[in-house]
Amino acid sequence: MEEFSRAYYELLVGEFSTINLTRIIDYDEFYHKQILDSIEPLNKSEVFKHNLENTKRMIDIGFGGGFPILPMAFLNPDKQFIGIETRRKKADVVGQIAAKLGLNNVKLIHSRIENVLVDLPSICTLKAVGKVHDFLNKINTNQKLQVYFYKGPNFYSIESDQIEASKKQWQIIEERELFVEGTEKRLLVGFENKNVPHGTIKANNLVKLSELI
Repeated sequence: MEEFSRAYYELLVGEFSTINLTRIIDYDEFYHKQILDSIEPLNKSEVFKHNLENTKRMIDIGFGGGFPILPMAFLNPDKQFIGIETRRKKADVVGQIAAKLGLNNVKLIHSRIENVLVDLPSICTLKAVGKVHDFLNKINTNQKLQVYFYKGPNFYSIESDQIEASKKQWQIIEERELFVEGTEKRLLVGFENKNVPHGTIKANNLVKLSELI
C-alpha cells in the first residue's frame, strides 16, 4: 500500500497537479487522510467486508480525485470497481491515473447516479457527499443493494431528519466509527433497501449498469 500511495501521490502533485484533484500537498497527510481513510471500512467493518466479498462489485458515487475507489481497487484486484462522477474532466483524468497505476479492475463513468439503473449485485459508497435521503432517493435498482456513507462526527445531529425520511424504504445495516491517525472521526453508515422491485422498473432515460461496463 505504501508503494501504491507514493505512486498515486506523485501523479497528483506532478503530472496532474493542475487538475486540483486534492488540496493535500503533504505526503504524510495524504497517506492518512486519503489512502488509509479510504480503506478503513475494510479494516473495521465486517458487514462492509462481507457485502463486498458477496457482490464482488463496488460503485463509488462522486469519487472526485479517486477516493475511495482507487485505493479500494488496489487492495481488491479480484473485484470490480465502478465510479460515477458528474464532472467529465475528473472522470477522464482519474481514469488516466488508474491506468498509470495498473488498475485494470476500474471503470469510470461520466454520469449521474439517477440516470443509471443498477441491475447488477453491488454495494455503493459515497464519501462525504450530499445528504442521505436525497441520494438514496436517486438510486434506481432492481437488486438488493447496500449503500454506505462515510460521514463526519456530527452526522446524526445534522441528518436525523434525512435518516427518518429514509426508513420507509431503507434499513440501517451498519453503524461504525472509523478512526485514522491524523484525521477526524468518521462514521460509516450502511443502508439496505427493504424491498426489491418486482416486474419492470420504469426505465425511461435510464441506462443499465450492465450496459455501461
